[in-house]
Amino acid sequence: MLMKKAAFLGNDTIDRVYGMGRQQRVAEITDLYPVRVADEILSEHLAELKDVEAIFTTWGFPALNDEILDQLPALKIVLYAAGSVKFFAVPMLKRGISVVSGRVPNGTAVARFTCAQICLACKGYFVNARAYSEPGGRQAYMDPRRGLGFFGETVAILGLGAVGRQVAAQITEESMTVMAVDPTVSEVEARELGVELVSVEEAFEKAYVVTNHLPNLESLQSIIGEGYLRSMRENATFINTGRGGQVDQQGLVRAMRDRPDLTALLDVTVPEPLPDESELFTLPNVTLTTHIAGALGNEVVAMADFVIDEFLRWQDGKPLSDPIRLEDLDSMA
Repeated sequence: MLMKKAAFLGNDTIDRVYGMGRQQRVAEITDLYPVRVADEILSEHLAELKDVEAIFTTWGFPALNDEILDQLPALKIVLYAAGSVKFFAVPMLKRGISVVSGRVPNGTAVARFTCAQICLACKGYFVNARAYSEPGGRQAYMDPRRGLGFFGETVAILGLGAVGRQVAAQITEESMTVMAVDPTVSEVEARELGVELVSVEEAFEKAYVVTNHLPNLESLQSIIGEGYLRSMRENATFINTGRGGQVDQQGLVRAMRDRPDLTALLDVTVPEPLPDESELFTLPNVTLTTHIAGALGNEVVAMADFVIDEFLRWQDGKPLSDPIRLEDLDSMA
């Protein structure tokens, strides 16, 4: 079999994501263009890329408009070892070019991070740590509200996309009760996932932990309002590893200020990074992290492994395991 002509397009992030031998692996299984083509030199290489059928890329991918795609007539598949493809996929999918995303392994990293936070929240870790560090904090040893524990406790998942489903799968194994908010999921599918579909109101009122994984849609901006947060159970926790814009951030500040028993774990905010004067830094019951839930460090090569496997499936004429479809883009993260 003749090797498919392929190229790496993007900046030096490719060296990190396709590290630990993954670039060499691509070179072994393709007829690889010898130069990594960054955005600023793409125009210089287009004529030589006209026979390329597969593009490997990741964060920093130079989005290819119709004018550029016209000069890549052989292109059949784009393999994006990162998460969301919404910023570049439409013109390709309309031309019949397959698009592969590393959203599944990236989602696995987010799900692991989220599930770790869920278990800590159910154990009362965050409330307990605050109480222990306060003056007279040794009384935390006598506090009966150290945490309810996670056995049988209720968790609500907002959004059953690539991440939300993995969170559901992991926490149902821990014998937790899982509720979910997702109007695109049927009752039959929910039962198969082991979750109970509820309204947003019910999710915040009944769950001990609420975790946000809603898709990044304009219609969902600021949907998580102050009233929902104020309605949460005593010592409950809100986790956001989705998008900061889905939360009414000033409403969250007010709710967390007035409900010191609550905990907010925010891996995403608006803006990112937050300005030094943000009130979120002043609230002891808000824990901020710098968008680290997704794949990072040596975890990122899992996304390269995934797209390499998808390339091999495509090359062998097999169906892709996670195809991106044009009609699904609007509901994707």
